[in-house]
Amino acid sequence: MKVGILGGGQLARMLAIAGYPHGLTFTAFDPAKGVCAGDVCPVVEADYGDDAALKHFGEQVDVVTFEFENVAIESAQALEQTVPLYPSTKALAATQDRLVEKSLFRDLGIKTPGFQAIDTRDDVQAAIDALGLPLVIKTRRFGYDGKGQFVLRTTEQIDELWNELGGQALIAEAFVPFDREVSIIAVRSQQGDVRFYPLTQNEHRSGILHLSRPLVNGDSRTAQAQEFISTLLNKLDYVGTIALELFQVGDELLANEFAPRVHNSGHWTIEGAETSQFENHVRAVAGIPLGDTRAIEHSAMINIIGDFPDRQAIQAIDGAHFHDYGKAPRAGRKIGHVTVTAPDAVTLDQRIAAVTGVMFPA
Repeated sequence: MKVGILGGGQLARMLAIAGYPHGLTFTAFDPAKGVCAGDVCPVVEADYGDDAALKHFGEQVDVVTFEFENVAIESAQALEQTVPLYPSTKALAATQDRLVEKSLFRDLGIKTPGFQAIDTRDDVQAAIDALGLPLVIKTRRFGYDGKGQFVLRTTEQIDELWNELGGQALIAEAFVPFDREVSIIAVRSQQGDVRFYPLTQNEHRSGILHLSRPLVNGDSRTAQAQEFISTLLNKLDYVGTIALELFQVGDELLANEFAPRVHNSGHWTIEGAETSQFENHVRAVAGIPLGDTRAIEHSAMINIIGDFPDRQAIQAIDGAHFHDYGKAPRAGRKIGHVTVTAPDAVTLDQRIAAVTGVMFPA
């Protein structure tokens, strides 16, 4: 079977690597030149608005998926008319506007922080009156890894906010004094079989995911997270891997956002789970029965951002698995990750400390 992937970044790269042992072949579609997926599969270099290129791409593959949610919805819809697309554009559209996404959560009974649309400067004060300060102001479309966001702490910052983000559709979200950030990753087959990965605790730095650690011994909030993501999967008639990001406040989980794709907080599954999120995604979209999602030992994932550390020093650490995405170093850019595995939690802590000591020397 030939699988097409919209987008040619590291997620497409890891999807292809995971799918080749199943006899699948891959072609990516990306407007940029020299994308890192090109190291492992052919890439069609064309604009998402190039109807002829999209049509030809769709004719060369048996099924299409995507590696990021900012694919032009019109392009995905055009492909969906002629070739199966998983997940569907219904799921894709829901994540391309944060107001639509938050409203979907609310309609499904999935709790979220308070939110309100901002279309004019006057709406900022209305949001302050309704939700209080501080507020997290985000662009409703695009933006990732902390981009397109502004934390409004005082009314004196309104001019600064408007100069930075004004003139586009925005959403105000109540600031959440959370106890921790977690995510739940699940996968659903074409036949409706659903598998869950362990709830994962995440740590961010400067708005970018730094470390993810699956809670392999179970967690009291797992059932609630599974209920939330199951509701979402069923509503969207979803096929493939999905991630739901959550804030924990006391005993309550609040949904932040979901990603209709494989997710950074699930990269630990490559070495740490019986079947990785990447393999299960390609299994789902290709109609192959899903694999076991259980964790096989204790693990964690640490992102490599900006520039590479001393890789030989990391590779010398027991249980450390170095992943180079084949991307040029650049400030704030995810260019790889390290998965750390261990037979127990104490050893994992020691190995994480050794890896972070190399990555962030004192």
